[in-house]
Amino acid sequence: MSALGALLSRRPVSGRSAGLRSQLLLAAICAGYAVGAAVGWGSPGLALFMGDFGLSLAALIAAVSCFLHARRSGSRFRPAWLLFSLSSAMAAGGNAVWGWYEVVLGLPVPSPSLADVFFLCFAPPAIVGLLVLAKRPVTRAGWVCLVLDAWLIGGSLLTLSWSLALAHTAHVANVEGESVARAALSLAYPLLDIVLVSMVLALHFRRVHVNRSAVNTAIAALALTVLCDAVFTSPLLRSTYRSGQLLDAGWFAGSLLLAYAPWGARRSQDNAVEPAREPRTTSRPIAGSLAALTPYLAAAVCTLGILYNVVEGRTVDRVVVFTGCAVVLALVVRQAIMLLDNIALTHELAQKENHFRSLVQGSSDVIMIAAPTGILRYVSPAAAGVYGRDADDLVGAELSSIIHPEDLGGVVHEVRRFLAAPPREEPTTRIECRFRSGTGDWLHVESTVNRHQGGLLLNSRDVTERVRLQAQLQHNAEHDPLTDLPNRALFTTRVSQALGGRRSGDPGTAVLFIDLDGFKAVNDSIGHQAGDELLIQAARRLQESVRASDTAARLGGDEFAALIVGDGTRDQAARECQVHEIADRLRLTLSQPYRIGTGEVRVAASIGVAFAEPSITPKDLMRNADLAMYRAKASGKDRVELYAPQMQAEVVRRSEVATRLRTALRDGEFALLHQPVVHLASGTVAAVAAQARWRSAQGILFTPAEFLRVAEDSDRAAELGGWLLEEAVEQAAERARAGHPVPVSVRVSAGRLLDRSLPFGTVEALLTRHGLPSGALMIEVADSDPRIAFDDLEQRLVALRRLGVRIALDGFGSGYAAINALRRLPIDVLKLDRGLVEGVVESARLHKITSGLLRIACDLGMQSVADGVDLPEQVRALRAMGCTHGLGMAFSGPLDEYRLRRALIRGKFPVPGGGPTAQPVLAGGSIPLQSRSHDETAVPPT
Repeated sequence: MSALGALLSRRPVSGRSAGLRSQLLLAAICAGYAVGAAVGWGSPGLALFMGDFGLSLAALIAAVSCFLHARRSGSRFRPAWLLFSLSSAMAAGGNAVWGWYEVVLGLPVPSPSLADVFFLCFAPPAIVGLLVLAKRPVTRAGWVCLVLDAWLIGGSLLTLSWSLALAHTAHVANVEGESVARAALSLAYPLLDIVLVSMVLALHFRRVHVNRSAVNTAIAALALTVLCDAVFTSPLLRSTYRSGQLLDAGWFAGSLLLAYAPWGARRSQDNAVEPAREPRTTSRPIAGSLAALTPYLAAAVCTLGILYNVVEGRTVDRVVVFTGCAVVLALVVRQAIMLLDNIALTHELAQKENHFRSLVQGSSDVIMIAAPTGILRYVSPAAAGVYGRDADDLVGAELSSIIHPEDLGGVVHEVRRFLAAPPREEPTTRIECRFRSGTGDWLHVESTVNRHQGGLLLNSRDVTERVRLQAQLQHNAEHDPLTDLPNRALFTTRVSQALGGRRSGDPGTAVLFIDLDGFKAVNDSIGHQAGDELLIQAARRLQESVRASDTAARLGGDEFAALIVGDGTRDQAARECQVHEIADRLRLTLSQPYRIGTGEVRVAASIGVAFAEPSITPKDLMRNADLAMYRAKASGKDRVELYAPQMQAEVVRRSEVATRLRTALRDGEFALLHQPVVHLASGTVAAVAAQARWRSAQGILFTPAEFLRVAEDSDRAAELGGWLLEEAVEQAAERARAGHPVPVSVRVSAGRLLDRSLPFGTVEALLTRHGLPSGALMIEVADSDPRIAFDDLEQRLVALRRLGVRIALDGFGSGYAAINALRRLPIDVLKLDRGLVEGVVESARLHKITSGLLRIACDLGMQSVADGVDLPEQVRALRAMGCTHGLGMAFSGPLDEYRLRRALIRGKFPVPGGGPTAQPVLAGGSIPLQSRSHDETAVPPT
């Protein structure tokens, strides 16, 4: 047993022991008083003192106790305890007056006296208090019956008492010539006691169940007091009574018992921790029988009183006759009321029975009653509609015969547990299982089970549709709605199970991340509906390519995944080779043509593979496969890549660069360099191309290819582009004012160009603010983003040309939309892609392509700029083809402002070899442009 369990198990014992100690203390005090009274207290004076002031003190204690309890109690019984307090106070006052005469004055107590007033005022508050404690009748007939029961008891006691003693007392008072006051006083005490006893007996079976111990103790205390009063009022004892005798012990015990009633009973209830036991079922019938026999017992007592006079040969007193007739009349009236009440109750019971029978028969739920043996004793008619089986066919059958065998064990276990639990703690339970229907199908049934005469009462309903809906919702929550493959959530769960099951240490478990290369082009070219059909076919191929124990899933968009569960192979190299072959076959399968409509569509697949490692989490394993997949796409697509730890290192480095980039501009870590654009015929500087360089605070030099790739994936791209444009325009304006009016070219992406909310203002605002001359700024626009709308881009470029800004098409010869750009956009300069320039000497094919592109530029009246001219042979070849300008290491690398101005003062660079005369430069100045692959250009020394 745990420490807490042991502590709880000891608490009830301590509570019971505390209550027992207080009861023993009370019994010891009362017994001590009784022993003292029995031996006469040792002296007559002490006997008088204890008989008068001792009783007064005990009554006063009861009054104070009941008063304090009434102040603390907030229930509807508070007036009852206040009345008991007042009644005890009257008793205390009467005993105090009695002691004043006998102990202080040494005189006999006169009759009548002030003590009699106090004692007569004892009974009325106690009677009213008992009425407050009684259970209030809910009907008018109940109130009448309560009054009649009190009269029946009181009248019968009056008849018996008058026959035995009161008549004799009245006769003696008349013979001795006592005054009317003394005669009335002699009869008042027993009559009030009879009323009080009548209330105690009448309310014994009508008391409330709240705080029953306190009520019972209070009733017992009053009953003991009334009993002592009855003994005292008898003529034989009253003539010989002296204070301090044994009779006083009864009054003393009654007062202390009343003082103990509210506190002792309450403490025992507060300390009770153990659950209450079930009440005995025999107590209620016995109590009800005694309550029903009360009128007849009262009539019997009244008859005994009359018979006593007859047997003694006395003349029947008129009081006895009158009281007996009143008791009989009350009995007849009460029985008539009860008869009418029973008739009404029987009619109401019949109506309720018909009502509940209609509810049961018309209910859509099936109500069944099973005997303790499991045999069905009753089945409601709703079984025909719910189960498809007639109710009469089910009656007499075993409950287990209609329950699915797979569910029977769980049902039996739950029923046993339910029947073993205390009914108060668990009155009902719910059971869900499958029932056999009339067609032989199994229905999902939910039943509310109650106890019924040792058996079970089942309220059952068909929840088959709800179960199906829940299963469907669960399936929808875990599967992709388009392909019906497991989604990311379910795939993650399957990976967790594979890593945490009995094969948790198997390194052969692998995760494959798959991306369809070219899927976006399918969506853009032939529509999303065709793209959805392609995804469905790809999912089917993926599902058919994995084993039944493996899991294929769609993670979203054109990304799929596969979980290959390990087979326990110890040779890791062989397992990696096997999984790589599976991934490669899967790549080939997904790369086969897809039949969409009447045509065929081709896409490729890039696959990343990651193997499980000891203690790896599902999140890390899936991340590793994702990194491998992106490495496959970056390495040329349509390939399989295995995860390597350095991939994660690259991600970390890229994240660090992105973090540093957030504060690089604010900390002034960026510098602006310019690379001269040279006229290939004369060697003069026609323009300069602005380029950014980043030297971090840690002294690390990042090439443009590194930080621009990070910037494109972050929200710093706009800030970096705005800074580059602002610095380039500002320095170009300063050079123009210094006597070097050379144009500057700045590369701006098409998406950024369409965004008019540039951080440092629009292009128009920059030109106005810095006063840059017309034609001194050229914007290089790349055509590599197919998402850009040509209509918006055309409007933007036309507006810039009206301001004198010249437009260059960057990367010409590599973009798929180059011809469309030439047709629609206002282009002034064509900038040949570095890839064409690098192979123009060695490759005859590239030589012809480059020559054709330059011929197009010449025919359209455009100037041309070759990017990446690093060798003298390239200069001669391009000049021979008609290219007008170039930039590269054949002339100069990127220069800082000081070296650039020295180059501008010099004015020209040496041109390798001789050549034909260059074509004239178009009006508007020289041609600015920026290199596309800046990481391939060395940084000059500073």
